[in-house]
Amino acid sequence: MKIDTSIIKQLREETGLGVMDCKKALDEAAGDINKAKALLKHRGLEIVAKKSGRTANDGIIASYIHTGGKIGVLVEINCETDFVARNELFQAFAKNICLQIVASNPSCIKIEEISEATLAEAKTVWEKELKDKTGTGREKALEGKLAEFYRAHALLSQAFIREPEKTIQDYLNEVTARIGEKITIRRFVRWGLGT
Repeated sequence: MKIDTSIIKQLREETGLGVMDCKKALDEAAGDINKAKALLKHRGLEIVAKKSGRTANDGIIASYIHTGGKIGVLVEINCETDFVARNELFQAFAKNICLQIVASNPSCIKIEEISEATLAEAKTVWEKELKDKTGTGREKALEGKLAEFYRAHALLSQAFIREPEKTIQDYLNEVTARIGEKITIRRFVRWGLGT
């Protein structure tokens, strides 16, 4: 089946992947753009899984000062080589992570970094709020509050401010797949004037 170049172009614009990758995915999906996107996403996750055991010791420290100088962020983003650290896509990723941290004020990078004390404190508040609920309704409400808590505190669990249908973890996986190197958000600091 011959794939129309306009569909290849559309898929490339939507995914940011190379022409040959898009053409191959469309060939496999018999021209169905949604199936091709799913194939490309699956391949991207496979690439991320292969890269996960590698060491990322290079990278950059990116900074952002919000308008008016009231909020500032420093973030360390690591990759495997200095070549990638100078890559436009990597630099844009770092800038977007700075903007995300300014906008959403996470307390840590991943869920596992949330302290037991912070989580216990939140659970105590939820127990009081949900004291009148019982059974399945209570369990579902607690699950919802826990998911919301994770999204508020853990950067990788948050919705990406530029594309809210994606989490920061999804965005990180996408950039890793496109660049072809392991990328990690190592640490960050966010300052607010007077806080």
